[in-house]
Amino acid sequence: MNISESTRQRVLEAARELNYHPHSAARRLASGKSHTIGLVLRQNPEQVTADAFFPQVILGLGQAAAKQNFHILLSPLAPNDHTGYARLIHENHVDGIVLSGPRSDDQELIQLHREGVPVMLIGRMPRTAIPFVDVHAVDGAALAVTHLIDCGHKHIGMITNASLEYTSAQDRLAGYRQAMQRGGLDCDDAWVRIGAFTPDSGFVAMKELLQCDPRPTAVFVASDVVAFGAIRAVKQAGLRVPEDVAIAGFDDVPLAAFYNPPLTTIRLPAYGLGWAAGERLVRLIESEELENDNLLLETELVVRQSSVAEKVSSV
Repeated sequence: MNISESTRQRVLEAARELNYHPHSAARRLASGKSHTIGLVLRQNPEQVTADAFFPQVILGLGQAAAKQNFHILLSPLAPNDHTGYARLIHENHVDGIVLSGPRSDDQELIQLHREGVPVMLIGRMPRTAIPFVDVHAVDGAALAVTHLIDCGHKHIGMITNASLEYTSAQDRLAGYRQAMQRGGLDCDDAWVRIGAFTPDSGFVAMKELLQCDPRPTAVFVASDVVAFGAIRAVKQAGLRVPEDVAIAGFDDVPLAAFYNPPLTTIRLPAYGLGWAAGERLVRLIESEELENDNLLLETELVVRQSSVAEKVSSV
């Protein structure tokens, strides 16, 4: 049925006067799209709520999506959930997926991408063609460890942010090893412990490191949230940060500057990661070409008192 331009304008004018907004289900039927992006966090809900890095990522993603009239559906999926993506996509809840924290063994996601589902990673999956937004994580981790070496430390341990199925943990561990080798230092696996996104995992891992002989005099913790638990373990052992054990983190979450002591860390552009992922995924959903499938953002070392003792001025 053809509708004249004058009739169409009268309908639009009446809709404006009535403050009418098309029902989302009706829009979906008309366009074939839900205008919703699924933000998938490949973690247990407890790990998601403990991670202070996500709010800025979500803010950036949400604002980028809103600019293009898209909404965000947040969906934490446990690592052993193998049907979550299919539910989101095939039940027509979302038009595409942003996945934060990809795992190298995530075959379901690889298959969805092969089927043509729009997917954008925050992080990366090596040996796949899935587009991503990430930071130079290897370089960032190496920068933190090099700082500890420059402070005079030779026995430097590490606690990862997550299990090594996560590519972010692999990259940060690679950066630690790279810096240790460049500094001519022993890279002893006995000084490496595995974190799990939470302060409690950092607490347990640091207690183990403090039992090593020799004990590390500095520890790179590949997540600020995990580092908060590590610092508590040092204090509980009757030791001081940084005088007995210097600590450097990764992420620069808002609490890092106000912790006791303030945490030396690698600053990530969390908001920028979210914004870029959202803007680029919408372009994929709208069948637009990306100039480059992958985008890498820079990191920055922020030095605070957890790695360098604060000088007390004499009167």
